[in-house]
Amino acid sequence: MTCTDEAATTAVEGPETPARRGLPGRVRSGEKVRPEQVRVHNRELLLRTLYREGPHSRADLARRTGLTRVSVSDVVGELLADDLVVEVGVRSGTRPGKPAMMLEFHERGHQTIALDLSHSTLYRGAVLDLGGTVVARQDVEIAGSAGDDALAKVVGLVGALREQVTAPLLGVGVGTPGIVDVTGVVLSAPNLGWKDLGLRAALAERFSCPVVVANDANATALAERSYGRSAADTLLIRVGVGVGAGLLLDGVPVLGSRFAAGEIGHVVVDVASERQCVCGKAGCLETWLSTRRIQDDLSHARTDAERDGVLAGAGESLGIVLAPIVAALNVSEIVLSGPRRVLEGPLAEAVMETIRRRALTEVHGDIVLRLSDLGDDIVLRGAAAMVMGHELGLT
Repeated sequence: MTCTDEAATTAVEGPETPARRGLPGRVRSGEKVRPEQVRVHNRELLLRTLYREGPHSRADLARRTGLTRVSVSDVVGELLADDLVVEVGVRSGTRPGKPAMMLEFHERGHQTIALDLSHSTLYRGAVLDLGGTVVARQDVEIAGSAGDDALAKVVGLVGALREQVTAPLLGVGVGTPGIVDVTGVVLSAPNLGWKDLGLRAALAERFSCPVVVANDANATALAERSYGRSAADTLLIRVGVGVGAGLLLDGVPVLGSRFAAGEIGHVVVDVASERQCVCGKAGCLETWLSTRRIQDDLSHARTDAERDGVLAGAGESLGIVLAPIVAALNVSEIVLSGPRRVLEGPLAEAVMETIRRRALTEVHGDIVLRLSDLGDDIVLRGAAAMVMGHELGLT
């Protein structure tokens, strides 16, 4: 199955896709609302209601959203034609009159391709339906690839996954280490050897499909919010080939003025350290906590006590970096995502002990630290959720 819609030309207007065919983009702040934009809003409002709340009749949707029955019927007709909504039969029960036809968000009507570039030995990819179920998987060994070679493997992985798509393709989502701006340019990803790489544009041009690219930690935070149990104010730490943080405040991702919010991996923990980092400095958090460095340190541990010492040292380093963030933002929850065998136990305990030792206990003592329950697919699901948010307004 191929994606026949042209790729996005701007971040605001967005591509013409089955979800938004012939419709303009979302309204900019302060911009006069045009009738066509009202239609986009109504489509997204109905889709969100069905996606979050389950089956509704047309009359239910009118009451729930405040739209007129005529508007609801008109928009539902388009959504049915675009295979984003499906009729699932009449309402059961004993209400008088003609039974209402129930409508449901069509999870299997479209599919997304999602990539996770956060691992140290491979790139992971999957085809997912709109319910987050994995339909097909494909991985590619990276063997230390960087620069153009790394990009070629990403392109090859998308191509291989596209051959496994069995429904209209909504778009491609990529979670990558590094600093990524809102147009999908990877401004800096030292572990991948990328600088000012227009990854979204390269994939969109190659595959003629909508593409969304974001930092892997931000994708992880979105997955936790969409599919997990994160609080509205959450700091999510993603440990993989690098170390990054995704920050949600009142449920809204914080990117920063230069899109580098959460780039904690290259904060220097120990100025006297001789541990060299790929960024060129020494003593960065990643030199203790990236999966490559932890595995290397653990390979030299001969006893359980030495192993626990390695993990506790990595946890203390993370706690040193997180303590001022917790103090500044007063977040209620920290979520760790990465290899569970590494993160749970001594490492997580050391993180909390260090934060409590360095921050004001009376204010921050009730902060919760937990491991994500979403497993190895968390970045993939976050990348798929990014596409659904961009193309359908589902967040």
